[in-house]
Amino acid sequence: MTLAIQAVGLRKRFGRTDVLAGLDLAVPAGSVFALLGPNGAGKTTTINILTTLVRPDGGTAHVAGHDVVAQPGEVQRRIALTGQSAAVDEVLTATENLVMLGRLSGLGRRDAHVRAAELLGRFGLADAAGRRVGTYSGGMRRRLDLALSLIVPVPVLFLDEPTTGLDTRSRQELWSVIRSLADDGSTVFLTTQYLEEADRLADRIAVLDRGRIAAEGTSEELKARIGGDVVELRDADGGLVVELPTDGTVHGLRAAVDELDRSPAASADGASVFIRRPSLDDVFLAITARDAAVPLSPVEGSDPRELLETK
Repeated sequence: MTLAIQAVGLRKRFGRTDVLAGLDLAVPAGSVFALLGPNGAGKTTTINILTTLVRPDGGTAHVAGHDVVAQPGEVQRRIALTGQSAAVDEVLTATENLVMLGRLSGLGRRDAHVRAAELLGRFGLADAAGRRVGTYSGGMRRRLDLALSLIVPVPVLFLDEPTTGLDTRSRQELWSVIRSLADDGSTVFLTTQYLEEADRLADRIAVLDRGRIAAEGTSEELKARIGGDVVELRDADGGLVVELPTDGTVHGLRAAVDELDRSPAASADGASVFIRRPSLDDVFLAITARDAAVPLSPVEGSDPRELLETK
């Protein structure tokens, strides 16, 4: 397996705070990798180190086969970064933004125009190519921002919370674009606070907590660590009263329902019982909560005590 990104023991301290405390990552080429974590967990610091913007205090990191400290120029030529805010010139049109960056990146005038037209078509902006970016919606600006990152094709793309502030439709449109980039062979490394985003997009997901990876795997593998189904008791208005994890067996479900039946709320008019599968929200809360109410269950090749010790 070829790795596009590999980090071993990354450390970074700001003042007296250890933001990264021995971070390990391995991201296969051509995949979408999502890094999740609570605010302050070190997600942006990780991206800043991998994109050579910040120097680590310890450990090593390689991106596209090059050391981020010893060979920053080689890394920079092989990556693109889209930050949390759209970096577009609102006075210029979309075409002018792209052509200008293309020229600054070394493309000839004709090649810059050809590349701009290609990207505008790919990102669904061709019909608005001649409009000033100041008239664009938030979703259109983010798509243009992503197009700007790709004016010169690169093998590795870093997206730091790419859909923050977008409405549901705009977010889903951008998801489609991001997924297509990986399908075409690019490696996409993204941070996000939208767990549905990671669930929908990522081939693998890592949960960062207190500067270390607390858990990693596919979405289904992470959900399996929580256990089986969750049984919920909801009131007449649909509000959640209490929920209990089960192992998914008939015996487990019966025991959970019996326990819910002992709740005073169970006898209220309109009370209902629902069964659902664990979500990434459950995973995230169980791993990052200081006193998790739902314990992680063992999975092959891991010790749940080790996961809890990283919190």
